[in-house]
Amino acid sequence: MTRPVTDRRTLLKAGLAAPIALQAGSAAAASGDLTMFAPERLFADVERFAAAGNKQSGGAGDRWTADWSMKRLTAAGFEVERQSFDVPWFEASRCEISVGDFTIPLVAQPLAVATGAGRLEAPLRLAEISGRLDGAIAVVRLPYRRWSTLVDRAVRDPLADALARGASAVLLVTTGPTGEALLLNAPADRPASDKPLAVLAPRLAAPVIDAARHGAAAKLTLRGRGGSRPAQNVIGRFTRSGYPWLVVSTPRSGWTNCVGERGPGIAIWLALAEWMPRAFQRHSLLFVGNSGHEYENLGASHIVEKVGPPPGETDFWLHLGANAATRDYQELPGRLLPLPSADPYRFLMTSPDLVERARGIFKGQPGIEMAYPSSDGAAGELVEVIKAGYSRHAGIFGAHRHHHAATDDLSTVAPEPLAATACGLRDLLTAVAAIKR
Repeated sequence: MTRPVTDRRTLLKAGLAAPIALQAGSAAAASGDLTMFAPERLFADVERFAAAGNKQSGGAGDRWTADWSMKRLTAAGFEVERQSFDVPWFEASRCEISVGDFTIPLVAQPLAVATGAGRLEAPLRLAEISGRLDGAIAVVRLPYRRWSTLVDRAVRDPLADALARGASAVLLVTTGPTGEALLLNAPADRPASDKPLAVLAPRLAAPVIDAARHGAAAKLTLRGRGGSRPAQNVIGRFTRSGYPWLVVSTPRSGWTNCVGERGPGIAIWLALAEWMPRAFQRHSLLFVGNSGHEYENLGASHIVEKVGPPPGETDFWLHLGANAATRDYQELPGRLLPLPSADPYRFLMTSPDLVERARGIFKGQPGIEMAYPSSDGAAGELVEVIKAGYSRHAGIFGAHRHHHAATDDLSTVAPEPLAATACGLRDLLTAVAAIKR
């Protein structure tokens, strides 16, 4: 007898249609209304998030998202407040490299060091060629990857090497799936380079690379304005005196519109906030939405230091990071073809005691079907949670193909995998809350 083949779309639909057997008498069923986990409801919140535009910390889109999420938490019965802190900002008025008769746009990498009122005139050099780079504009070609942070040694080391060899400025070519310039997360307290640093889109890089091979003269212009401005974490508490805490956190800021990077996490966070006060009546709830993520988890560090409940009084902390449920793509030369399933380059990390339970709940969901123990290593803001001593935890994080690119728009999210992920997290919370500590 031939067994039928089940594709990913069928698995996703099956996961939405029938709750797993483990949850037959769960809080999910007991809470009644589960419409907030429907694909169209979740996707509508991603659409609202997308419409807010750029999400850089403390900017207009970030502020709008904070106000919107506070209204939603208040409507769900939470007591809401803001936690303010300062973040850097920089807006480039002009950022480009000119060689001969052509000019190529660049993206200024914060924390940006400007070229001043004029421009930097210097020869271009490829940084991978040995020897001194005194006075040159060094071109650092990064290998193919979904790039995220300047702290990554694969970025940090060649950048530091180019500066140590005397480069007067550095252009980073962020080679990756989209061919776009990718801004990289950076420390908030100091520039990664004391010289001008900009990002060059791989799809535009060929003439610059060719000029650098020949040491051609170039003119680099990086101008703009910046400084420090306030950003805010959103905090919602649903307190039941004497009961342990469940915490759900998500970052909301980033370099671009961040629709795939942040939108699914925000939408799932809002759905859980609507559902959990009814589903978990023997727990206090803390919901936090962090700004400052692109400055190496700056907002999250403030949360765990000053807002999080005592670890001994906390049953579980769930963190919804980047690429929680973003669309997958087929990669062809110069093209990305959309798929209806979730990008599998996402990781589900849990405290060791929850690994097997999580694997059962997320079976069939690309990437997160294989939960890993956080003791093997975590990333992003989940690291801050673990360092603070919250022993029972889980987090999703990753990097989809449009991660940190200007092309990270609404097209990067599909409703069905978004809902499948949300329902899995709902069931994980139900299972964890039932475990006696």
